[in-house]
Parts: sequence; C-alpha cells; structure tokens
Amino acid sequence: MDVRAHVSVVFHLDKCIGCHTCSVACKNVWTDRPGAEYMWWNNVETKHGTGYPTRWEDQEKFRGGWQFQPGAKALDLRSQGRADALFKLFYNPSQPNLDDYYEPWTYKYEDLFNAKAGDDQPTAVPISLITGEPIDIKAGPNWDDDLSGTPLYAENDLNLDKLTAEERAQLFEVERLTMFYLPRICNHCANPSCVAACPSGAIYKRGEDGIVLINQEKCRGWRACVAACPYKKIYYNWKTGKSEKCILCFPRLETGQPPACFHSCVGRIRYLGVMLYDAERVPAAMQVADRALVESQRSTFLDPHDPLVVAAARKNGISEEFIAAAQKSPVWKYIMQWKLALPLHIEYRTMPMLFYVPPLLPVMGHSVNGTYGHTAGSFFTSLERSRLPVRYLASLFSAGNDQVINAVMKKLMAVRCYQRWLTVHDLPEDDVHAILREAQTTPEEVAEISAMTAIPTVYERYVLPPLQREEAIQSTCSPEACKGCTGFSLDPSFTPRA
Repeated sequence: MDVRAHVSVVFHLDKCIGCHTCSVACKNVWTDRPGAEYMWWNNVETKHGTGYPTRWEDQEKFRGGWQFQPGAKALDLRSQGRADALFKLFYNPSQPNLDDYYEPWTYKYEDLFNAKAGDDQPTAVPISLITGEPIDIKAGPNWDDDLSGTPLYAENDLNLDKLTAEERAQLFEVERLTMFYLPRICNHCANPSCVAACPSGAIYKRGEDGIVLINQEKCRGWRACVAACPYKKIYYNWKTGKSEKCILCFPRLETGQPPACFHSCVGRIRYLGVMLYDAERVPAAMQVADRALVESQRSTFLDPHDPLVVAAARKNGISEEFIAAAQKSPVWKYIMQWKLALPLHIEYRTMPMLFYVPPLLPVMGHSVNGTYGHTAGSFFTSLERSRLPVRYLASLFSAGNDQVINAVMKKLMAVRCYQRWLTVHDLPEDDVHAILREAQTTPEEVAEISAMTAIPTVYERYVLPPLQREEAIQSTCSPEACKGCTGFSLDPSFTPRA
C-alpha cells in the first residue's frame, strides 16, 4: 500500500448561479497578461452546450486522454504514440486552434472619448488583441451562456448523442427547456495524460499534494500537453512560447488560504480537502470497462480513519496535519461517505480529482398535470419524466452508467423531501421513511448532507493545512546534502547545492 495525499475538490452544481465571479477572479490574478488573453483557467459553461473551447468533449477530433484496449497491459495516449510522437511535435492535426477558442478582442475606446459632437451616438469598434485590426466577433468565452435549446449551441452538445430520438426531441420542447451551469478548472488528475505526453518533462505532479504544474524553465512550447489534455485546460501563451494552466493557486494553499476562485465563489459551491489514495492501485483502476470506472476510482481512495492507513501514511512522510485534514475532509464525505460527488468524463481515464455533485433542479423541474406524486410508491418516478434525462447526466458524470446517477439523484431527492417534511409534514411519516430507505440513507445522514450543503462555515468547506512546501523539500534532502543550500526550486528534479 503506497499511501499518497492529494488535494481534491468538489463542486456542488445545484448551488452554482452562473455569475462568473470565479472566472473573473482567476483572470485578474493569473491570466491578465500579454499572450494569455484567450486563457480562462476557470470558466463556467452552460449545459447542455458546446463549452469552451468549442466541442472540447469531441475526442474523435481532439483525441485527448487515454484509451483502453481490453487485454492490453497499459493505457495508451490518444494524442500520440511511440511511432508518431516525434512527427506530432511539429504538426498535430488534433491540436485546437484559435477558432476553437476565440480571437481575443478589446474595443477602440478612443472612438468614444475623442468623437466629435454630432447627432449620432458614437460606438467603439471591436479590434483584435492579436493583430490590432477590426474584427467581426462570432464567438467568445462562455458564448453560449444561458442559451439552452438553441440550434447553434445546445443542440451540438455531444452528450445529447447518448439520448434516444424521442428524448432529444422532448428536451427542446418549450415547456421542458432546462439548463445548468458547469464550472471547470484543471482537474489535477491522478493519472494525467498531459504529464505523459510532455516531451521535455516540464509537467509534473507535486509529490506532497498532487497539484499538476508546468516548469516554465523546462517548457519548450511543443504543445503536446494541450493536445493530450482531454479537458483542454492547458493553454499556449503565444507571447512567451510556453504552456500554462491552472495551478490551483498553490501559493495561497501554501499559506492555508483557498484558491482565488474558491474564495470569491458567490454560491459557495466549492469544497476543498485532502484525499488519501493508494498509488499502487491507480494504473489498474483505469483499466476497466467504462461503466465500472466510477467505482474503480473510488476503490483507490483510502479511509483516513483506518489505523493501518494512518500508519502507512506516516511511513510515507505524510504530515500529521495532512492526516487530520483528510479525516475532516468535506471532499471525502461527498465522494466516499455519501457517494454524491462524481468525476467529469471519467471515461477519459485520467482519474480527475475534481468531482461534481450533479444538479437536481433540472430533474425535479418537470411534472405531469402540474403535480408530483408525493407517495412512497411514486416519489422517484419523477426521475423517469425529468426535464433533463438521467442518461444525459450519466454521459457527463458516470461514463454512461445510469445506475450510478440514479443512486445519486435518489439520495438528493430524499434529502430535499425529508427536510421539507420536517417543516410542513406534507407526507405520512411512514412514507417519508420508506423514501429514505429506497434512497439508502437515514435521517442522520440527511441532516449531515443538508448541513454541509446549505449552512457550512468557511472552515467546513475548506479543510486544508498550510502545505508546508519547505518541509516537503527538506524531507527529501539529507543533512549532508543540504549543508550550504541557499534556496529551493519548485522543480521536482531540484538538487540542493552542496
């Protein structure tokens, strides 16, 4: 058992209001620089919709992530192989281009400030931030925001291909139009394809917390990482010639602060904590059939309360602070204890460490004859006639396994039902408890879920000690090697000067 600690994240989608405050906070802190104008390390998409970059989920086009062949000894990169890796350094047909993102622009504000007096209202012409020439804006970040049901965006969502023709047609009826928001950052995967694809070894996972970073000194701008990332969360800076990505605000984490997008989140949808996992299980965990991937990933996580796990963690150099944080982690509760949080497109097999609680509102939002059946026998039948088919959510969060999504939806519905019943007593008590039994939950668990969802303090949402980066580096150095050392580097290959 090779116990590792990993900073992990949960986003609760029922709480996201699509305000983009997180995106703006990240933009102001990290990507407000020349060459980074089109970068959005944090973006919020409307689902159903094509996302950013456009149709990033189309791996037939972009070929990101890993592919699994039954009987094979290991996973293979989709973006490149041993035979064509060198050739694709110079030309990769799966590489996204500027049209897949958008050409960043600003406005010619001097046309407003210096316009002569006249009868017409002056306007500011949009100009490209790359060429400085006027452009016709046709797309942008979050361009399909709130446009659920449109033929240009929502109907081109690849996840709709999993639906039947009848389900797809019903989804675009006026009375069934629905949407939800999907915030996305780098998943800081436990099995990252970007790390495997980088020819210069510039991308690495920090051993003490699992955060994936790019060494800017080593990066040579080959962009193999951009093609390999199935979530398209690595960007190329055309000014510096380097790749860049979300760093999970590790300078803030090292001082015990949450990342900027977490700190600014208006809906308080974000949870941050520590997960302990067995690194020995990771390779085999992603070599199973698609429908088994969610449970297979769960099997790699270790119970932080197990004395054997705690002993193995200490042996591996994991600090007491990290172990205590793992035992209090809200992420552990959502993923393993309550089994409500699921990974996004786990079929890419990168083992993402960002998890989502699927949205309940689109499921609850459609009814027959204006009423729901509030009895133990018919309460969960609303899943069958929901505005957003369960099969669509399964395509996003469980690699098509409807049973996983149904279990999550039932528990979320049971939480809402029980909390309502406590106030209005609109159902017989026996029916309420029957609903809880079918959802495989209890009043005590419902109370815990409700409290963590609705009224958590900032200290309950973010449970992480200062990362103590300097201690992690010192633990890898002998006293003799560190004698006379004058500093440290974020590069994992760093060797102290003796």
